[in-house]
Amino acid sequence: MGIPFQKKVVDEVLQQMHISKIGDATIRQTVALSESLERLTGEKFVHLEMGSPGLPASQMGIRAQKEALDKGIASAYPNISGISPLKEQASRFVKAFLNIDVRPEGCVPTVGSMMGTFGSFILCTHLYPEKDTILFINPGFSVQPMQAKVLGYKQEAFDVYGYRGEKLRDELEHRLSNGHVAAIVYSNPNNPSWICLTEDELRLIGNLATRHDVVVIEDLAYLGMDFRKELGHPFAPPYQATVARYTQNYMLMLSASKIFSYAGERVATVAISDGLYNRSYPYLKETLGMDTLGRAFVFTIIYTLSSGVCHSAQHALAAMYKAACDGTLDFVSETREYARRAARLKAVFLRHGFHIVYDKDLEEEVSDGFFFTIGRKGYTSDDLLAELIHYGVSAISLRTTGSEQQGIRVCTSMLREEHYPLLDQRLRIFNEKHPLK
Repeated sequence: MGIPFQKKVVDEVLQQMHISKIGDATIRQTVALSESLERLTGEKFVHLEMGSPGLPASQMGIRAQKEALDKGIASAYPNISGISPLKEQASRFVKAFLNIDVRPEGCVPTVGSMMGTFGSFILCTHLYPEKDTILFINPGFSVQPMQAKVLGYKQEAFDVYGYRGEKLRDELEHRLSNGHVAAIVYSNPNNPSWICLTEDELRLIGNLATRHDVVVIEDLAYLGMDFRKELGHPFAPPYQATVARYTQNYMLMLSASKIFSYAGERVATVAISDGLYNRSYPYLKETLGMDTLGRAFVFTIIYTLSSGVCHSAQHALAAMYKAACDGTLDFVSETREYARRAARLKAVFLRHGFHIVYDKDLEEEVSDGFFFTIGRKGYTSDDLLAELIHYGVSAISLRTTGSEQQGIRVCTSMLREEHYPLLDQRLRIFNEKHPLK
């Protein structure tokens, strides 16, 4: 078997799509590129690029959404701050799985966590005139810095790879000391490296956020998916690690997309601390017309972005939160399938001369989960991706995630049984044509 996707064909499609090089492509552009090549050649790709849930959506959510529609709620605007059942169950969910108390008023539904972070960026840069910069602890979800770019906001970032433990404190202190940072953003577990910040690291982030009066935007899209721990038992330890234990300056992004495989309905919750939600900011009043953070977020930002969240989807999310808290929906056991896939995928890559880029979580092996990172000696991130495309392996460059390491992001979600032998075959050919030196 030869190389399935020849250079000439790939280059032609890249040109048609106005992509100068594959390493610059967004996730959605990469999907479109691979699908175009599949149509042209009849060959199949192994899709490792798209972080779309590969598990069935929660039936509890589907039933609740159907029931809500049957009752006629499609014709009624939802409460812009969220329907009462959702707010109450979201508050309960945060207590059950993070052991954090957030009043229902601070649990605000958004059209996915994408909208949650977008709105949070707007909010945080209107709290003080001098705080105009978003600080990203990278690597991270590549769309979030794009959101800041679309908004025209200043950005700073650093790769956490070299700043674990006490080094993280020193780097953050250095970044925050000038007083210009409005918000700190990171995901935990991390997309794409799958490292998990420890309670000690989160404590120092929280302490510094309080000292420098900075808001922490904690993306918990993969809540409960550090599968080295027995997470997922409601109202019982161990709990999901969170900065919310160490500061009141937090906004937590809770996404139904990965937790409940409910991505298609675009629904999430932003949980804002009690202390932050009702806090008054004079500059917020001056710029957005409302002085308290929570009211400005809901009645100015959410209002202008979408005027609320899909009514029936809110009923679905409320039902899933309730079932998880009641112990009748074990979402962590369901998502553990991603860890099983990651272990199998890693074995295939390692067998053919690749290596795990972010391989350690301090002294521990990094957990298996939704994402992991792969590198190849002698290849930059972009070069490796550009070469693997010819072998029908579609992923994204670590460069687009803000990483300073060399490699690609691998997503486990869309893998089916027939993909493992296909990937093994493709990487064997790659290894024969590009042997390690």
